[in-house]
Amino acid sequence: MEIVHTPVLLNECLEYLSPVGEPFESHCLMIDSTLGEGGHTYNFLKKFPGLSVVGLDADAVIQSRAKERLAEFGDRVHFFNGWFNDFYDNYPEEYEKPDLILFDLGISVFHYEKAERGFSFRHDEKLDMRLNANSETSAEDLVNELPEEKLADLIYLYGEEKLSRRIAKAIVEARSGGRIESSKALAEIIWNAVPANYRYGNIHPATRTFQALRIAVNSELKRLPDALQNAFRDLKVGGKMGVITFHSLEDRIVKNYFRNLGKQCVCPPEVAVCRCGGHSCAELVTRKPVVPSDEEIKVNSPSRSAKLRVIRKIKDDTEYHLAGVIGY
Repeated sequence: MEIVHTPVLLNECLEYLSPVGEPFESHCLMIDSTLGEGGHTYNFLKKFPGLSVVGLDADAVIQSRAKERLAEFGDRVHFFNGWFNDFYDNYPEEYEKPDLILFDLGISVFHYEKAERGFSFRHDEKLDMRLNANSETSAEDLVNELPEEKLADLIYLYGEEKLSRRIAKAIVEARSGGRIESSKALAEIIWNAVPANYRYGNIHPATRTFQALRIAVNSELKRLPDALQNAFRDLKVGGKMGVITFHSLEDRIVKNYFRNLGKQCVCPPEVAVCRCGGHSCAELVTRKPVVPSDEEIKVNSPSRSAKLRVIRKIKDDTEYHLAGVIGY
């Protein structure tokens, strides 16, 4: 089987989430919250013989590829097809609580190159972008049905696109002549909408709009805060959780939540007596985000914006630890 995606920050994940020297070294359960083609999981299972994995993925197609790739590990690996927030919100009774949790929030190269769902404008594909085929709303629906102002807001918020108003206006004008149905068609509309000097920067002018649509279609930022909190609550005391982010919006959520977990008190000013316990809930294993080396970026360019943050659980958190985190 051809493997399309190269896992990012692999060596760093193996180092910071290593079970070696831990009380759970000989019997360790790891949850790979974003299994993809199974790159991280494959290497963890190869390196650590006492470790088993439950791999989660909302996309049944890419998960079937992971199952084929990981078949050699037999009953050391199990699979869950669904969104990670659903898994952690209703943690299955058949599994013991995990010692390690990994989130890799990047989109797989498989989706850009092989999924044929319009994630990339390099190919002329149906404008879909759903990771889970059972999701109701596609990118095509948003592009053709959202009012101009809401479409502009979406592109600005989730894509951090400074020309969002201009792009939304061009999309609405274009769809008046017929439904926009393909990734190439949308990319061409955006290309023609922006000034000439904006077309030849470091990224294609449609990149941020496509990112915004993908995030919106899959509710990526809306799922994340509660998923992080529920995952942390499911994690065993002494266990470690690592999160790889790729853009500032999701990294801000992770950074703020982890920072709150490391504080001694997170009660709001109006709470006269501390209700959060007055002790840190987690140790910040990585004080600063771990980023890829220049060498990794050269051989795997999608890793260039990756950041890894890792914490170790001390005790359960409270409702106050999401303060300042939820916002999407």
